[in-house]
Amino acid sequence: MSWLEEVRRIMPSHPGAGDTVDWDTIEASWGTPFPSDYKEFMAEYGGGAIDDYLSLMAPEPHSEPGGESSYLGMQQETWNAEDVWRAGRPETAEIPRLIAWGVDSSSDLLCWLATDSDPDKWPVVVWNRDDVRWTEYAPGMVEFLCRLFRAEFDECPLGAVSLWGGRFPPLPA
Repeated sequence: MSWLEEVRRIMPSHPGAGDTVDWDTIEASWGTPFPSDYKEFMAEYGGGAIDDYLSLMAPEPHSEPGGESSYLGMQQETWNAEDVWRAGRPETAEIPRLIAWGVDSSSDLLCWLATDSDPDKWPVVVWNRDDVRWTEYAPGMVEFLCRLFRAEFDECPLGAVSLWGGRFPPLPA
């Protein structure tokens, strides 16, 4: 069973869910392809919130700092992630390529560490505000979500345990 099939089992989508995305435009603006599991997830569910806690961002075109960006959108949260990375690692001159795809009500940031030329190999990195640290997770976005829902990490990667195993989250809104 694929990770997306397992997420579908845990969190079935509803009629009309899913976003139609012009991936050529999105990927050209960001200068990189996006992971295939994210594209499949967006087609199945679209952007939205899970349990009024975890917001999964729909893709939006990238622009230069100071350009148009939606509030709590992918680009704005990517800039926030870069600022947090910079503040937490002042000795590091270079910020790795981060692309935010989620944010939660605990102010945690969920990103890809987009440094590999193959986006399907991008690990997930989570800024846990409570722990004041970045943690890297090898699986992609959909596997990360599935393992979060099934409580399969050593500890909950997020600041609250509302999605951490034991119950199935409601559909994204």
